[in-house]
Amino acid sequence: MANRVQNTTEKLLEHIRFLAGEIDPRGATRPEERQAADCAFGQLEGLGFQPSMEHFNSATSIYHPHIITAVLMLAAFVIYPLAGRITVAIAAGMSLFALASDLLELGFLPNPLRWVTPKGRSQNVWATLDPQGEHRQDLILVGHLDTHQTGKIFSTQGWVKFFQSFTTIAFAAFSAQVGFFLAGILAQWNWLWYASIPSALAALVLLAICWEADRAPFSPGANDNASAVAMVLTLAEALITSPLKHTRVWFVLTGCEEVQHYGMIDLIKRHKAEWLAPKVLVFEMLGVAGPAWETKEGIIVPFKPDKALTHIVETLAETHPDLGAYPVFIVGGNSEMADAHRAGLPAITFFGLTPVGRAPFWHQAGDTPDKMDPGVLARTYQFTRLFIDQVDTGV
Repeated sequence: MANRVQNTTEKLLEHIRFLAGEIDPRGATRPEERQAADCAFGQLEGLGFQPSMEHFNSATSIYHPHIITAVLMLAAFVIYPLAGRITVAIAAGMSLFALASDLLELGFLPNPLRWVTPKGRSQNVWATLDPQGEHRQDLILVGHLDTHQTGKIFSTQGWVKFFQSFTTIAFAAFSAQVGFFLAGILAQWNWLWYASIPSALAALVLLAICWEADRAPFSPGANDNASAVAMVLTLAEALITSPLKHTRVWFVLTGCEEVQHYGMIDLIKRHKAEWLAPKVLVFEMLGVAGPAWETKEGIIVPFKPDKALTHIVETLAETHPDLGAYPVFIVGGNSEMADAHRAGLPAITFFGLTPVGRAPFWHQAGDTPDKMDPGVLARTYQFTRLFIDQVDTGV
């Protein structure tokens, strides 16, 4: 048993070392992301699968829509007082357009900002494994291939907390600007423009933050998210020799998660109709803390995992205390569970946050393979296998 656990852990580490050590940082739509996808494809093919690679168009940066929003809010502030009700109406329209579009972007929904931001090509890699017996359900295992930029806002826990608080303040200020400017169409009160000064300052700060982050180097992404890719590939190797009884398993490596989940959204659009009683298990940051599962996530709209899947992990955590599994939640962020949730698919995320909610080496240059904890990887793998087996036997 000890040797099997050690061998599995070494396989996980081997995948992580290659993805985050041999390949350069894997920015969305960049050649390095494609190289990682080719590697995953080759690994699955070498195991005996018949993998597929599907291409899609994606934004190249998560920051471009927010930069445009900040510029539009600033431009509206400047235009407002220039020519009475005409420029007031223009400024109000610009502000409303910018705020509504950015809120749609944060909700992963189509919006005009996406029409003008740069696009690139990316890809998902996936393979399936049929069950030994009657096919009664699908289990989709998901890990993303790409990595994020190492902006200043991710450099320390203090910066992370500042940015989380600032975004709330900024959008409250932007909402106030919209309200003030709409009121200004009817009432030409000078104080309405002065009252929007905090919104203009927030737009300046948002512009500076996003401009800097968009030009920062990409993270090596060992924990986020080579650890998840390693988990999917290692599970594929283990399960191909012992398929589940009634569950077809999808092993999915997505592109462009870091730029609003274009890969996961594309996967669901293409394949949702062919999934039978699907359940989605998303992996995030498994190499330093955990095993842990999410109880809530979200930026604007909160998303919670499926109740039945949550009951399984809670029971497993109680009956296997040696694995040390615990619940976590994230504020101001989403995993690919949110995409499944919006599509009406039961889903849960295994997310390696610390018990106090910190994401180790999140979007940092220090997210390298040497930071991985073999014990955490081993326990997370064991917890995941127990979960998968329970899902299979529960049908």
